[in-house]
Amino acid sequence: MFNWFYTGLKAGIRTTPYPKKADMAPGISPGRPRATRLDAQVAEALTMRCPTGALIKHQGGVDVDYRHCVHCARCRRNTGTQVMDWSQDYDWGVLSAHAERAGHRFRDIFGRSLHIRFLDAGACGACMSEARQLNNPYYNIHRLGFFITPTPRDADILLVAGPVTDAMRIPLQKTYAAMPEPKRVVAMGVCALSGGVFGPSFISAGGVADVIPVDVLVPGCPPPPLAILHGLLLAVERTMPSRLTTHAAETEA
Repeated sequence: MFNWFYTGLKAGIRTTPYPKKADMAPGISPGRPRATRLDAQVAEALTMRCPTGALIKHQGGVDVDYRHCVHCARCRRNTGTQVMDWSQDYDWGVLSAHAERAGHRFRDIFGRSLHIRFLDAGACGACMSEARQLNNPYYNIHRLGFFITPTPRDADILLVAGPVTDAMRIPLQKTYAAMPEPKRVVAMGVCALSGGVFGPSFISAGGVADVIPVDVLVPGCPPPPLAILHGLLLAVERTMPSRLTTHAAETEA
């Protein structure tokens, strides 16, 4: 036991510095494509390679819709000399139209002490696996005032993954109804945003917003832990939102 104690003292603090400053550790984010100026022929070829329609050909290049991007990386592998730009950031959280209409005062009430309820609404397991990492020593969300709760009656934020299968539609609605006001919903992962590769279909919805109101959207397949953390911070107005789309016309020529 003494050896473990000595090793801990020698190693020092290993918790991520985010959000006080950017975390530049290798592998902290898988990255994602961003809008790129490309020749028309190359742009056409790349949009044809995208299996989910996340890449959209526009004059001058390719736009990216993160509601559908599953990070398959087909747009950057074996594409010749011209490929999509790739961002290594992780500030992926976006405010929904519902949240913008409703206004914000969540930080004034619960800005430093919130309880989060995880709910798997038919996900493959990847998003929930990433979310569980937030509780480990490296991310240590307790330092930011976030705590996990097993019951919706104590939850301030509902963190949902999955396209909402028919079997999970009623449990999701009951969980949301059991939460006290005020409350926030964070939809995590492409499936929770648009249905992903599973929906909309005869057995699943086209995302969480088809069933309950959603305040924050976190794209990714799956989003890395820091992207999920960015979404949680956004829910309590402690960071700035990202965007769901990027446009080639806005990039440098």
